[in-house]
Amino acid sequence: MTTTTSTTSTQQWVDAFTAANDQDPELLAHGKYFTCSYLLDMDEHSFVVRMNAGKVAEISIDPGPLDAPYQFAIRASAATWREFGTEMPAPMFHGIWAASFQRDMALEGDVLVLMQNLRCLTRQIELLRTVGVPV
Repeated sequence: MTTTTSTTSTQQWVDAFTAANDQDPELLAHGKYFTCSYLLDMDEHSFVVRMNAGKVAEISIDPGPLDAPYQFAIRASAATWREFGTEMPAPMFHGIWAASFQRDMALEGDVLVLMQNLRCLTRQIELLRTVGVPV
């Protein structure tokens, strides 16, 4: 299965992801306290997503180690992220916990912050099904 929307550059993906997040009814309803920064490591590219009250404040593309601080990281192969970006993900690619059980996805850093924002973060991962993935 392929992604529903193909992006040709990382900046286009950032723009599409930001728009989808900031207009999503569920994130608008639940995101009031969704304020944190996290790293999405997709092997070929990495992104630090800085959230403020449920809105994307900034997304840093391929930041250096000291360029953009983050509280937790979600790391997986590009192949795993591509599976997340399909319209109907295969079993074990529908959520971060399922993928982490396969040992291809790692959750690192301040997992408490991840858990405090789990519903909103889960919704953001679901948005990859509509905006695609940049790898």
